[in-house]
Amino acid sequence: MTRYATITGTGSYVPEKVVTNAELSAALGEDIDPFVSGTLGIRERRFCAPEESTADLAEQAARRAMESAGVAPSEIDLLIVSTDTPEYITPATASAVHGRLKMEGSTGAFDINAGCAGFVTALDTAWKYIASDDRYDRILVVGAYAMSKFLDRADKKTSTIFADGAGAVVLGHSLHRGILASELYADGSLSSGMGVFAGGTAEPITEAVLASGYRNHLRFVQKYPASVNEEGWPRIARAVLGRIGRRVEDVDMWLWTQVNLSTIRIVMASLGEPFEKAHTVMGKWGYTGSACLPMAMDDAVKSGRLNRGDLVMLTASGAGLAMGCLALEWNPERRAA
Repeated sequence: MTRYATITGTGSYVPEKVVTNAELSAALGEDIDPFVSGTLGIRERRFCAPEESTADLAEQAARRAMESAGVAPSEIDLLIVSTDTPEYITPATASAVHGRLKMEGSTGAFDINAGCAGFVTALDTAWKYIASDDRYDRILVVGAYAMSKFLDRADKKTSTIFADGAGAVVLGHSLHRGILASELYADGSLSSGMGVFAGGTAEPITEAVLASGYRNHLRFVQKYPASVNEEGWPRIARAVLGRIGRRVEDVDMWLWTQVNLSTIRIVMASLGEPFEKAHTVMGKWGYTGSACLPMAMDDAVKSGRLNRGDLVMLTASGAGLAMGCLALEWNPERRAA
């Protein structure tokens, strides 16, 4: 019998601290709103409190997703956390979350770091576990992001865009089709374009690194061509749709990396699709990297925008360069069959 995987519950969490464009404009000494709000679509964002960390965000989103799915931590067979702002260099953030949720020892846990494409990459991994191995019936997939911890608040290129939050889904074994197909793409020639480059083995933290304050904070070093997303997103989306015999116009909802509203408008127009089919959350939550897609999905669920049988496309890209796309039918069974 074919083993299908479907999303059975969603959840999201954002810190309490709201940071508006007006606050950032005052701090930076210039009005950032015309570009950040008008072009990127970001009006405000959430930042962690000093005592909050990635695992805090991930734990709360995970609990909400499990509550939505009607399952307990003891019923989860595998935990996957997608983040490039980890709790520690080692051990894995998933291990910390596993402990906080008091999961069973038989529940495996690991991290995936594919930059802002991490959640789609983690979901791609999770559904294939369920499809190929009958030991896995329920998998908790979390995307978590606490990039405010790595921001140089004087750098308007990053401090105005990036934010904190987490989103999660429970993926369950089902008798009905849920996730249909997925595809990953990478271009490592762009790996030096954006990142937090100090703190790993190539550039350990030293007094000189801290004194400089440059490589230990998030930096745009090389501007990615606009074509990376404007052409790359439609290309990978069409490829995934082609594999399932569906057309662009069959899609009921498009979820894109929530970094630039103007890019989403351009991509939707190039696909010949009405912008209303896209769901966005960057206006209230800023750009939350690997967490933005599960957060947008949970927001769409809570907004009543998703209906049983809807065809949903998730497309993400980020530093690396990494990109991923996944197609699913919305079939939110509360408990897996």
